[in-house]
Amino acid sequence: MTTLAANWTIEDALAEEERGFSAANPASRARATAAAAVMPGGNTRTVLHYTPFPLAFAKGVGATLTDLDGHTYRDYLGEYSAGLYGHSPGPILAAARAAISDGIVLGGPNMYEARLAAAIAERFPSVERIRFTNSGTEANLMALVTARAATGRSRILGFAGGYHGGVLVFKPGMATNVPFDLALARYNDIASVEAALAPDPAAFAAVIVEPVMGSGGSLPADGDFLRALREITARHGIVLILDEVMTSRLGPGGMQGRLGIRPDLTTFGKYLGGGFSFGAFGGADHLMGRYDPYRPDALSHAGTFNNNVTSMAAGLAGLTHLFTPAAAEALTARGEALKAAVNQAAEAADAPVRMTGFGSMLGLHPTDRPIVRPEDVPDAKASRALLHLALLARGIYIARRGYVSLSLPQNAADDAAFAAAVADAVTVHGRVLRENA
Repeated sequence: MTTLAANWTIEDALAEEERGFSAANPASRARATAAAAVMPGGNTRTVLHYTPFPLAFAKGVGATLTDLDGHTYRDYLGEYSAGLYGHSPGPILAAARAAISDGIVLGGPNMYEARLAAAIAERFPSVERIRFTNSGTEANLMALVTARAATGRSRILGFAGGYHGGVLVFKPGMATNVPFDLALARYNDIASVEAALAPDPAAFAAVIVEPVMGSGGSLPADGDFLRALREITARHGIVLILDEVMTSRLGPGGMQGRLGIRPDLTTFGKYLGGGFSFGAFGGADHLMGRYDPYRPDALSHAGTFNNNVTSMAAGLAGLTHLFTPAAAEALTARGEALKAAVNQAAEAADAPVRMTGFGSMLGLHPTDRPIVRPEDVPDAKASRALLHLALLARGIYIARRGYVSLSLPQNAADDAAFAAAVADAVTVHGRVLRENA
């Protein structure tokens, strides 16, 4: 693709990319139209929608996706971090097939769940006891109600821009949120935490925080901020919940291991089910022990598929055979190198594009200003859409909002192709991106 016309605006550039996208993907367009007859907007998962219509995929192998029109893409969305293992990992496929062959819905404890629980607890010393759910959303809901039940308090402190599941989106105007008694502080701003708690710290049951904000823009928390949060919550008897649904992949023991922080509860999800539906919450025995059904005062926690054999068997195979501590460190190093390469290319082109994040959990933003918290992330819908479609045209699949997640099957050639695609896109579109920054 050559440089666009000198008098084009970002709207012109976006319209041109949309025309090319639509012309190249008639099968995906047809699927979207047909799906809309029975599903609102043809969609059952809001985050997968984008304009003019989303690509639909026929197949995934390794870290490569093939859409309905036969185009292939390097997969840098990684199913929003659930696709850590790629699309066809041998040990996981074998484990899932073996589990299914012995019966899908057994209606009782199975041979995998306690082994997966032990494998997770070994990686995360703060997890003295653990229970499984079907998603990270469920895990966070259960962690919050556990804190409320254990403390007898009702208020929750979260962080503006945070995301803890489909009904726990800490942004303005979310009509579908669970109606918790919620207060919000500013991410990476411990003074705002103290101000939020000050009127009545004894009213707060829990503080919930992502060590790296995902939906908020792939923004890492400062280590000192999280350590101060640990001290404040301990002082006031408030349960500290680390949402490591995404960030558990960022080190052998997640971000809590990397930063030396021991939360009261940790929530998990995404890749830990081996690519199948999964969630978990775990932590201190004095909290999790309240679910012991032998206790006369036990709390109840239901869920038909909490211990489904596919997620349990696949998760165990992935964590014990593929995502070793060494693999976790290597993946983190790859992500840091990719971030540096992309930022170097953008700076060389004098383009207002920068990559944030840590390790294998990254974000591409149409700005060259510092981003520390969600308030710093530019809205810039046209710029984000332009970058997204430009990368799709170059065979790179990421989220419309710029979220990027690495996977184990990728290699140095994939990362070089990603960085080259960004460099080419900003060379073509740099002027209109700068004018819209």
